[in-house]
Amino acid sequence: MFNIRIINSVIILVSLLFFTSCENTDTTKYTYNQPQTTEKNADVSGIEARFINSYNCDQIIDKVYFKICYDYTYKAAKSVAYTLEGDLVNEKNIQERPKFYPESAIYDPYKAYDSDYVHSGYDRGHLAPDAAFDWSQESLEATYSLANIIPQDETVNREQWEKAEEHARKEAVILGEVKVVNVVIYPKNPKKIGKDQISVSKGFYKIMYNKLKNYQECFYYENNATLNKNNLYGNRVDCKVIVTN
Repeated sequence: MFNIRIINSVIILVSLLFFTSCENTDTTKYTYNQPQTTEKNADVSGIEARFINSYNCDQIIDKVYFKICYDYTYKAAKSVAYTLEGDLVNEKNIQERPKFYPESAIYDPYKAYDSDYVHSGYDRGHLAPDAAFDWSQESLEATYSLANIIPQDETVNREQWEKAEEHARKEAVILGEVKVVNVVIYPKNPKKIGKDQISVSKGFYKIMYNKLKNYQECFYYENNATLNKNNLYGNRVDCKVIVTN
């Protein structure tokens, strides 16, 4: 009788292990076959990933509304990517502008500070523009992180580059949304400004696209007003030529 009880117990235990194993296998298979979710603003074309990745960036800063590829040597952004929603870009237009602030996500030795721009001869130039994100206080304030700012020639910032930013917003309204990647090009030995030695770029590209609408358009501006055309389309370039240094 004792042996029969042992045998029955072993049979029950083996049965439980068998069914448990089958159940786990089925669950794994079901999970694997589940459809993958995709974020609405995901970059399906891979353009953003080409410039904002762990190989190209010392640090990737996610500001919720845009992403920054930050370089510790330059103490500035190499690229910034964001999506312009056509129904948001002109929704509110908050007039009062926030103050610039050092980016808390960056280690202190690699940060830029507002004082670095004082008497530097350069504007605090937005990469993700404030005018594109002034539909809420939170989105607007995000653009005033100094990680999103680069030294820009005054005329380029206030006139030439601004025309390209305005053009991007107009296209977003027409197409529903436009994805933008701004790519900053630095020379081998860039000029530095401020106590923290912020690098001054050679120029910058603006890549605009909407894959679903078969739209792509690119512009390039030297960080020197005299080297650019005075009209928007005079600075348009073939998107295929855009490379990082």
